[in-house]
Amino acid sequence: MDPTTGSRQDWVVISQREPDSLLSRRTFLGQTLAAGPMLLGLSCAHHRDAQRPPPRLAFVTRGRTELIRADGTERHPLTFDVPNQATWQPSAFFPDGRRMLLLSMEPRRDGPGRPFEEYYTQTPTHLWTFDLNSGDLIEVANRDRLAVFYTPQLLLRDGRLLVQVVRGKVGQVYNMNLDGSDARPFTQEGEGLPYGFSASPEGGRIAFHLASPRGYEIWTSDPWGRDRIRVAGDPGHLYFGPQWSPDGTWLAYADCLPANDPGHDWCDVRVGRPDGRETRLLTTGQSMWFAATYGNARHHGGGSNVVAWTRDGRILIPRRLPGSQVPWSFQPHRPDTDHFNRDFQPEAARGGTWIDRIDPRTGNSDAVTDPKEGIWDFRCSESEDGRWITFCRASTAGLPSLWVQPVGRGPARELVMDPEGTGIDHPRWLPNPAGTASP
Repeated sequence: MDPTTGSRQDWVVISQREPDSLLSRRTFLGQTLAAGPMLLGLSCAHHRDAQRPPPRLAFVTRGRTELIRADGTERHPLTFDVPNQATWQPSAFFPDGRRMLLLSMEPRRDGPGRPFEEYYTQTPTHLWTFDLNSGDLIEVANRDRLAVFYTPQLLLRDGRLLVQVVRGKVGQVYNMNLDGSDARPFTQEGEGLPYGFSASPEGGRIAFHLASPRGYEIWTSDPWGRDRIRVAGDPGHLYFGPQWSPDGTWLAYADCLPANDPGHDWCDVRVGRPDGRETRLLTTGQSMWFAATYGNARHHGGGSNVVAWTRDGRILIPRRLPGSQVPWSFQPHRPDTDHFNRDFQPEAARGGTWIDRIDPRTGNSDAVTDPKEGIWDFRCSESEDGRWITFCRASTAGLPSLWVQPVGRGPARELVMDPEGTGIDHPRWLPNPAGTASP
């Protein structure tokens, strides 16, 4: 059911291809002799691409989640008849391409102005599964609940969840059933806060960063938090957001220097072997936009960028023009009451960012979007079928909109904008529906 209208929606479109038997033998042989095997293969691939519906995206705007296809069609806001929920956002997608995991949060429990850690984790959150076919919304992770504040970290291959549980000001990650039962500690209380989780392609290893008194370190483990290996950890470095390569042989992650950059605006990119044997620096000069900030004097937002692998083993990042300065200036010497702690100073802003694609084998890169003064591209990722790249774009002191770039098939296109609201953020590709093959 469409939650906005109550009517049935055909959310999942299965690609249909004309069977070869409908081609006459004469036509088939003529095409083969005239064009040759290679051109025939390209023609068939183009035909399959034309028949396959564009993949879907989820994104967040005005505290709600919406869906849209990469060609701009089938835009659907997800609205739910659940009282007392201030925000909804997508967290993970099930492999069947039909269900998604959502996080909702109730309104703040106190007035503004108190330190961030004193109110944020005291606000109740809820986890839900939403079926795109039936419209069924089911609350999960609510059995034997350990605290009011749950945030999902990773959906595991066996259907279990890694969930951050916060009691007081201390976060701890648990491996639990989808309904919340059988919660087992992934981390131990007091060892630090792990997040930025990703699973290896086969699902047997988990990568994450651990914020501890030693700093931010990159680790891998099994899905239960055992058999741990430290991949990276050095004094003075903040390592963040490890992402597995498609073949499972590398991790790519951010490398920030917080002593020089307390707002974590910029970072470099590293790759390392999951067993910790080898690490390599791919960029220099803190050239990736790390703590993305955007907005105008009325509405602002942000959140950390992470690197994104492409299907062919390259890495997408938002890269900055030399000397760039964001319009939201971090204020390190005052209490943080909103987990933002910045002043709006558009007159001091300069530069911008573009989406760059790096080959980790050679270090060479090519621009996906054009570097332009006053344009800030971020939140980039490639679709599962490798045909599209999505990203957010904001002008200096402006709100972001949602864009897509067809890989090798034309210019970038703006899909969704919200100039009078809060802007568009956190685009996520949905997996291919069951039965729809990737090229």
